[in-house]
Amino acid sequence: MARLVLCLLNIFWVMTGTSTQTQSSCSISSDQLPWVNSLQVQMEESATSSAFPNPSILIAMNLAGAYDLEVQKLLTFELMASNAADLTSGQLALNIMALTSSCRDPGNKISVLQKQMENWSPPKPNDATGFYGSSLAILALCQKNPETTLSSAMRFAKILLASSSSLNVDTEAVAILALTCMYNKIPIGSDASYRVLFSQVIKSLVENISRKIKDDGIIGDIYSTGLAMQALWVTPEKPTKAWDCKKTMDTVLKEIKQGKFDNPMSIAQILPSLKGKTYLDVPHVACIPDNEVQPTVPNNPNPVPTAASDITVTYTINNQLRGVDLLFKVTTEVSVKSGSTLLAVLEEAQRKSPVFKFETTMTSWGPVVSSINNIAENVNHRTYWQFLSNKTPLKEGVAYYIPFNLEHILANFTEY
Repeated sequence: MARLVLCLLNIFWVMTGTSTQTQSSCSISSDQLPWVNSLQVQMEESATSSAFPNPSILIAMNLAGAYDLEVQKLLTFELMASNAADLTSGQLALNIMALTSSCRDPGNKISVLQKQMENWSPPKPNDATGFYGSSLAILALCQKNPETTLSSAMRFAKILLASSSSLNVDTEAVAILALTCMYNKIPIGSDASYRVLFSQVIKSLVENISRKIKDDGIIGDIYSTGLAMQALWVTPEKPTKAWDCKKTMDTVLKEIKQGKFDNPMSIAQILPSLKGKTYLDVPHVACIPDNEVQPTVPNNPNPVPTAASDITVTYTINNQLRGVDLLFKVTTEVSVKSGSTLLAVLEEAQRKSPVFKFETTMTSWGPVVSSINNIAENVNHRTYWQFLSNKTPLKEGVAYYIPFNLEHILANFTEY
């Protein structure tokens, strides 16, 4: 009898544990596929030149079907060698998912993450990203052992439901993916309260996301749309307002052709959706044997380059948070070639005057400015350097944002 119950339980988990919804209306047509393939090649090539092994890139490669198997192996071995004690819960969760997608045993990383979630403290009020890492943790643990994750997921869901924080789209999307995984894998015979709670939280998150769908189909902003698409595909609780998936995909493809996705991390987040995959598919990736023939890298289109002319950018650095001796607001004008990144503007300003000296820290999203004029970000003080264009926060990092002529860029030392 026990064996029969276990067999039925395994069948139930197999049936409900995968992303089964087919989004035929959202599929990429054959004439658009070269643009998507070009993005993937660009993302894979970035991995060889980065000192930061990015698990999100490996996940995207494996879900989409890797072209460069050597890059795939390199990322896999680098992540296997990482020290779990040095990683946050979100980083550790992505490492586990990346290794799982490469059919590798994450080893003690799972038990370390389980312990982190047992000791997890809720984020502070009004922290829009505080639930992001814990959502990834629940998702990764659900995919490895949903039964032992139930209690942590229950506590996470209750805290999330009671939270007054206004979450961003990325966080809401990952939370939906995590709780949908748990919802799908609740063992038969479990208390009905699990399913009721998970359903209630998912419904609330889905409605929040649906209110952020713009007229052109973009969800939040162009860079949060990929994760949001995954969430809306798999959720068991559909939004009250119907989502036009095709409109979203058409707009994303338009943005791709305009060169919006040049950051490897932004590609990693949109690529699974472009290939009809979600993070719930991670445990079901069919891995290629080591002796398999290397796939052919496609010959793909790229945006046509234009002749570069000089542009002028006004650049202001502003700090009004620290002691009187350190307060400043300084403006300069710099000339750079059209098409240059914001990083080039900062470098030219620094060359002109030491007051614009800056330092960067490497992250999975590329270099982030961590210090300007000897004023450094501080996690304990909840401060960072925020970049704005005419009072609007930039959505891309300094290594990827392309300023336009006569634009005014403000670097403002800010509390969050």
